[in-house]
Amino acid sequence: MILHLLTQTISASIATVGFSLLFGVPSRYYPCCALIGGVSWLAYLLILPYSSVSIATFASTVIVILMSRWFAVRERCPVTIFLISGIIPLVPGAGIYRATYYMVTEQLHQAVQTGFESVKVAVAIVLGIVFVFEIPQKVFQFGTNKTHSSKKQ
Repeated sequence: MILHLLTQTISASIATVGFSLLFGVPSRYYPCCALIGGVSWLAYLLILPYSSVSIATFASTVIVILMSRWFAVRERCPVTIFLISGIIPLVPGAGIYRATYYMVTEQLHQAVQTGFESVKVAVAIVLGIVFVFEIPQKVFQFGTNKTHSSKKQ
């Protein structure tokens, strides 16, 4: 069980770095992207046995966005660098592919079931992103070495 979780977490981290390379993320951010992708997939795997796929995806998305926003403040770069790369392990690509396959092969009942599940996962990702982006930016500045200058009279 532990070996399975470790293997999948490392695989998700490597896949995240691969997508980071594809999206043109600067190489100095690869470790952060790998950490976000690996942690998100580990959270998904740990939450999944106790909930539905969409709830596990939502919770994992919240973790991705929280980490992405914190790393963006820490590294002083756009949050999308970490968000797009880190969310990749959670995207329901296989479900969308299967829904399309079932539709083409005229297995309409399976297509509807698989497609609806994929849409629920996609909506969970969107809701997770929206909820966390409502948190003010200054919340994520904890632990950074930002100094604010004060006016002296």
